[in-house]
Order: sequence, then structure tokens, then C-alpha cells
Amino acid sequence: MRILVWLLRAFLFFALFAFALNNSQEVQVRWFFGHDWHSPLVIVVLLAFGLGCAVGVLAMVPAWWKHRRQAQRLDDPAAATAPEPLNPIRDGL
Repeated sequence: MRILVWLLRAFLFFALFAFALNNSQEVQVRWFFGHDWHSPLVIVVLLAFGLGCAVGVLAMVPAWWKHRRQAQRLDDPAAATAPEPLNPIRDGL
């Protein structure tokens, strides 16, 4: 099984490496107010992917915090007996 995982990793690395080699042309990214940025296409694509991942992780942080608080309440027996206060907006009252 370990060999299969390493073969998959090697394939992914070589596929990304080939992608980078095939997309080394210079591109121009035009920003607002006449600003532009010249860079290889692979850099632009990888930056867009990385920023998308970062935004996705940041969007998940509030849900992670909520689930963490709920898990901590379940672990604490004193907090489990106290009822949660009503929220008219959340509960539709």
C-alpha cells in the first residue's frame, strides 16, 4: 500500500511539473487604474489556486469554531445540564 501511495505522489508531482513546463509563457494580468503585472502563466494559475484554497479555509473557520464549542460543551458535564438560551432569530420565534 505504501508503494501505491508513493507512486501516486510521484505521478502528481510529475504531472504538476509538466504543467509548469508547458505553461511558462509570459502573461499580463491587468488590475484597476491601469496597473498590470507580467508573470509566467503557471505562477498566475498557482497563485489563484492558493488564494482560492485560503479563502475556502477562512470561510470554514466559523463553522469549525461552532463545532468545537459544541464538542467542548458535550465534554463538560456541568455545561450539558444547563439549557442553551433561546435566540429568537435562530429559533424562528
